[in-house]
Amino acid sequence: MITSIQSKKSAAPAGTKRRLKIWFCVIALFMGWAIYTFFTQMASQGQAEIKLAEVQGKIDAATKQMKDLQLQVERLNDKEYIGQLATKEQGLVKRGEKQIVAE
Repeated sequence: MITSIQSKKSAAPAGTKRRLKIWFCVIALFMGWAIYTFFTQMASQGQAEIKLAEVQGKIDAATKQMKDLQLQVERLNDKEYIGQLATKEQGLVKRGEKQIVAE
């Protein structure tokens, strides 16, 4: 009778140890997967931040160009500026003026 009780006591810890080993293996696999997923997401985030910075630079350049064009449109609505463009770029003169060409 004593031997049967002792064999039952020794069998229970062996099964418990086996279950703990299996549980630790499952936890280790899960943690490995979680760490792998974390690092791949960090790499993807880094690439996304680089793309975001490039797009932000393009947006800033487009905004600056739009402001420059708006300023040019405002200037073109001014008669004095149009007169300056006509004399400088087109070579036009007003009545009573003579054009002097220096070569």
